[in-house]
Amino acid sequence: MTASADVSAERDGGAATADVVCLGESMVTFLPSRPGRLADVPSFGRGIGGAESNVACALAAAGHRARWVGRVGADGFGDHLVEAVAAYGVDTSAVQRDPHRPTGVYFRTAADRDTDGFEVVYYRAGSAASAMSPRNMPLDELAAGRVLHLSGITAALSADCLALTRELTTRRPGRPLVSFDVNHRAHLWHEAEGPRVLLDLARGADLVFVGEDEAEAAWGVRGAAAIRRALPEPEVLVVKQGAEGATAFTRAPGESRDADTVTAVPALRVDVVAPVGAGDAFAAGFLSATLRGLPVRDRIRHGHLMAAAALTVPGDLAAPPFRAHADRLAALDDDAWGRLRLGPGWTGAADQEVRTP
Repeated sequence: MTASADVSAERDGGAATADVVCLGESMVTFLPSRPGRLADVPSFGRGIGGAESNVACALAAAGHRARWVGRVGADGFGDHLVEAVAAYGVDTSAVQRDPHRPTGVYFRTAADRDTDGFEVVYYRAGSAASAMSPRNMPLDELAAGRVLHLSGITAALSADCLALTRELTTRRPGRPLVSFDVNHRAHLWHEAEGPRVLLDLARGADLVFVGEDEAEAAWGVRGAAAIRRALPEPEVLVVKQGAEGATAFTRAPGESRDADTVTAVPALRVDVVAPVGAGDAFAAGFLSATLRGLPVRDRIRHGHLMAAAALTVPGDLAAPPFRAHADRLAALDDDAWGRLRLGPGWTGAADQEVRTP
């Protein structure tokens, strides 16, 4: 099975038990009741956060069989996480409960992530998820989907988590399509080796998502073509370019590394409510379209549409558009796609499809 192939086909040797299996830490998120410094916020609302569980939730909401695998504490926060993720239709049966380690939590401000006023404080050291390893995680369950989705965040949590991520990105016959979102978080790495580790892990994946900005920050590589030269191994490399759009480099199985097809798709104009969750949503949209065997252009467009759904709601997770609605938008000609502008409520309102400024 390859990233460029139609992964809607059943796995060799039997039917997959999930379309996508997502492995990673999910945490309870405390969101401020008003803008301001953490020191000044009087109260917080409770939510959930986690790159991989976000992808699983978005895929399940879009009608796919999604499974989230992780470890949480045997505590009330762990109960909340498992219940909240399962409420999206995600299979959480393989989530482990650790009686000795807590569920991770974090607090954040209401400011945009890229502004000076943004603050986030994590309480995840020694969390249940940081104890994930090749010895205690269900490797058979992780390999039982058509796609296994991972991110670089897991590798940064501990030496055991890194060993598990290395195991899952090792190329071997019969493995599922391995999707890897680089998700470079410099503050999570205790040593300067983080960027090199992420590069090595990405080289073992079939499908890689990486932001143009994070590639420059981590590897000193600028521009989509240069990123592809640094990552020639994956059959599909998707470079996210923020407001400019995204570029995918793809090649068929067995083709030489210089046989790439390059597909660039501009981003949508979006009336942003909160700039969080877009990266995970983009990955979910691209994976959803990949599972359905859609052309690469439409895979990127579905990524943009799912990201637009996340950007037009206050939290990380948003209800995706109905499939027929998203398919209709993804099929627009280039001119109509360029005129598309989406605002709050667009996922359930077809009359908002095309607006000019």
